[in-house]
Amino acid sequence: MKLSIDQSDLMDAAQRLVQAARAAGADAADVVATTGVSLSADVRDGEVEETERAEGDDVTLRVFCGHRIASVSSNAFRDMETLAERAVAMAKAAPEDPFAGLVPADELATEFANLDLLDPAAVDALALAERARAAEAAALAVPGVTKSGGASASWRLGGLVIATSNGFSGSHMVSRHGVSATAIAGDGTAMERDYDFDSRNFLEDLDTSETIGRAAGMRAIARINPRKLSTRNADIVYEPRAARSLLGHFASAINGAAIARGTSFLKDRLGERVFSSAITVTDDPTRPRGPASRAFDGEGRPARPLTLVENGVLTQWLLDTATANELGLRSNARASRGGAGPSPGATNMTLHPGNMSQAELLKDIGTGLLVTDLIGHGVNGVTGDYSRGASGFWIEDGEIAYPVSEITLAGNLTGMFAGLVAGNDLDTRSAFAVPSLLVRDMTIAGQ
Repeated sequence: MKLSIDQSDLMDAAQRLVQAARAAGADAADVVATTGVSLSADVRDGEVEETERAEGDDVTLRVFCGHRIASVSSNAFRDMETLAERAVAMAKAAPEDPFAGLVPADELATEFANLDLLDPAAVDALALAERARAAEAAALAVPGVTKSGGASASWRLGGLVIATSNGFSGSHMVSRHGVSATAIAGDGTAMERDYDFDSRNFLEDLDTSETIGRAAGMRAIARINPRKLSTRNADIVYEPRAARSLLGHFASAINGAAIARGTSFLKDRLGERVFSSAITVTDDPTRPRGPASRAFDGEGRPARPLTLVENGVLTQWLLDTATANELGLRSNARASRGGAGPSPGATNMTLHPGNMSQAELLKDIGTGLLVTDLIGHGVNGVTGDYSRGASGFWIEDGEIAYPVSEITLAGNLTGMFAGLVAGNDLDTRSAFAVPSLLVRDMTIAGQ
């Protein structure tokens, strides 16, 4: 399996396509080209169910004719002149966009830090299958686990290049390894399932298959014989895996596109306290081996860390060029690239940990709920109204009493954020890194 991608040819082709666009009449243009290869193995009951290998390339040309813009995409660099001519013709017929444009030349990245994103570890289907088998075996070895829900192991290598007509050219390459396992406990209609996983840039940083499988099995047996709750209000602790979604809702609410459209419940809160004074949220694309690290953003600006919330105060929106221009602000290099053009988004966002362990948070609430799983997407980004299906464990005297399921959590993100308390068990497996989070006085809808 190839462990690198020669990006020099990809960059040369991107620059030729930019030149073709200028020759076709574009005032400015940029090209984003991506290439990738992935390999995965799925195992159930010790047998390989499927191995899959995929390769893909994509190129998007964006052209500017005055303030008129168009984008065209292809899965290969061919017929560049035709592609460029088609894009220019589309742009001339498009409505004007006064806010979009290329990054000024003096704001483009010129130096690219090595963020240690590419793992040279050898990968093949046999090795992936063995990792998946080991995870499944560890799950099945947990007393009380009755069946396997399957296990998988994966690897991906992806490359990206960006070239612009005002002189920017940049590339990066990243690898990603993953293992997951699902375990089933109980019998008949009383069966419960749960899973565990890990995903890292470097194989050496990945949890062992045995650790992942054992955790999946332990989580499954803990859910056996869940009870239902009557409707009530209670304090709630989200374990990190569930708490990650709260940070995702926050990221959506401070996205510059939502702010420009006026569709965020935080649209008028810049410079105000939205969390407790103990909460800090940062976004750092320069973190070595980070899941969303990059040396430059999707428009060619140099990547830099941001503090989004400091002592509970909201200090930044996530901005690309167009949303910054529309809001009368400066871009903070949060352009992501996919499809037709750039859009703002987070990179490695972290809600920084507090001082209490999860056990101490549970002691603090005394009686309440530990949420381990969420269902559905019932969040209104305009109002902040929150409603999610959930399962987890009822807490009495600060200790887990019994599992619960088929409940719905309801509240409003404005109040939930304002009283948030962070634990100290930061989970860094994804681009949204969070610890356990305590939310006060939420409605639990049950039977």
